[in-house]
Amino acid sequence: MRDFAKMLLAVVCGLITVQIIKWVFFFIMIGSLASSAEGGKVSIPKEGVLDLNLSEISLVEQTSQMPFPAFSLGGGFSMNVVPVGLRDAVKAIETAAADPGIKYILLRPDGVTGGMADIEELRRALTEFRRSGKAVVAYTEAPGNGSYYLATAADKIYMSSYKGGTYQLIGLSGRMTFLKEILDKVGVNVQLIRHGKYKSAGEMFIRANSSPENKEQNQVMISSAWKNMSTTVCEAREITPEAFNALIDDLSLVFPEDFLKAGLVDELMDHEALLDKLTTLAQVPSADTFKLIRFSDYVTAHQPLPLPGRNNVAIIYADGEITDGNAFEGVAGDRFVKVIDEVRKDASVKAVVLRVNSPGGSVSASAKIKAALDILKKEKPLVASFGNYAASGGYWISNGCQKIYADANTLTGSIGVFSMIPEFSKVAKKVGVGVETVGSNKHSDMFTLMRPFDARELAFMQASVEDIYDTFVNLVADGRSLEPARVDEIAQGRVWLGSDALEISLVDEIGTLEDAVFYAASLAGLERDTYKVIGYPKPLTPIEQFMVAMGGTQEEPSILAGTGFETLARTFGDLTKADPSRVYARLPYDLVIR
Repeated sequence: MRDFAKMLLAVVCGLITVQIIKWVFFFIMIGSLASSAEGGKVSIPKEGVLDLNLSEISLVEQTSQMPFPAFSLGGGFSMNVVPVGLRDAVKAIETAAADPGIKYILLRPDGVTGGMADIEELRRALTEFRRSGKAVVAYTEAPGNGSYYLATAADKIYMSSYKGGTYQLIGLSGRMTFLKEILDKVGVNVQLIRHGKYKSAGEMFIRANSSPENKEQNQVMISSAWKNMSTTVCEAREITPEAFNALIDDLSLVFPEDFLKAGLVDELMDHEALLDKLTTLAQVPSADTFKLIRFSDYVTAHQPLPLPGRNNVAIIYADGEITDGNAFEGVAGDRFVKVIDEVRKDASVKAVVLRVNSPGGSVSASAKIKAALDILKKEKPLVASFGNYAASGGYWISNGCQKIYADANTLTGSIGVFSMIPEFSKVAKKVGVGVETVGSNKHSDMFTLMRPFDARELAFMQASVEDIYDTFVNLVADGRSLEPARVDEIAQGRVWLGSDALEISLVDEIGTLEDAVFYAASLAGLERDTYKVIGYPKPLTPIEQFMVAMGGTQEEPSILAGTGFETLARTFGDLTKADPSRVYARLPYDLVIR
């Protein structure tokens, strides 16, 4: 009891601290909103080098105005990190290729944030930029898995000669957390009802370690992702996979000289030597006349004017967890049905791309969204493009599209469902809370979360899960022109990488968001450069972002991120927010590379 009391006291103190920080955050945002209102248009030099510094931008699905500095309890303030939509980033690189004022791109990949598919698409854009005859020059100080993978798109890779950096080019790994033992100690009993031997969402609450099936799918996924990345790296640097993996496995990359000796970089130099090199490449007389153009400024300066057009291709961004209701954040079912209907009724929209970057979520919301998309598909071409995730509910809503594009490192599939119901009777007893219920019928108190299910109630919930799983399988079979038995074979909640999903017909082609836009336009009979691309839902305004940050919507982001309270708070938050009467189709984890 003493340990439990200490834990409760720590959580309470943490929540009090959070409230104080929220008020500090409030005044920071108010000041920032006021100052941003005074700002003017972005001005960039007519001529210079495009500085793609990945520590200054965060790749997101849609570009939005940043009303306040990025804030992190773990890392303090970050005044210069600007959210840039992936498509806007790709289009800016494409624009730079034809811009006579852009000499070349300086790529500084350290600090890149985003999922594997984001980085893959950005790398493709840089490779395409080089076809214009202009160079991409990379400079790295502390290469890691994602940053070095991106750097290999460059003509030359230069590396800091300074020693003392931490080099994390060590291969990919994933981490699974299991909380059964701590939940047992505090008295929380989690009842998990699911279909799919690989459907590991919720497993963290009922096991102390991974199930064999979960471990298998994670190992296959990590191995496939590393193969995709390392193969690309080896082709770019003209080394064998065996030699590259030997360097990684032997931890041979300790000092900058090791990278140079292995052929992973072209030259070592300090900052002064780098400036001389960049000045020479830009063909300007001195460092005083050398100009860097900040990438986020270039993106802003080259945003197309929001003029109405008669021929539009709409991108509907299904970005985030699928939830019920009308929340600003994520993919809220009721809000998205309205968005889809708006797109369908707009006569200027000739074709639609559903951009999915979602791990799934509520089955009922997914069903609503798919029903609206099915109606839209009867009137307009509908093509899917998968980002970092298009799994579980994310795959539910998109499998009926006329064609599905995915990146090689997209996480998809996870065709399975589950229901998770915690009960807190032991917790109440430990803290001295007496709970009594009265009801009209034998099972009327089954969702009070204050007693475990009996056998009949478990069977009741299992029947619902089984029915929804069968529905999911049949939806996929119909959408992908496969036999239900074949879908069931590759389903069972298993997560697949895009490159593997292509082999089993869950996706049609490995390609980018732009590939999907071009294809959707062609289905509508539109030639290139004869249509505009417009995004839905409209990005949140600064005031709406402010409301989200302050908890003004149904879905409040975790302000505990980066602190020691995050895992505990997220655990109890997930358990208490889960609607016991609902069934979920959600990916069991998120995966990023660094």
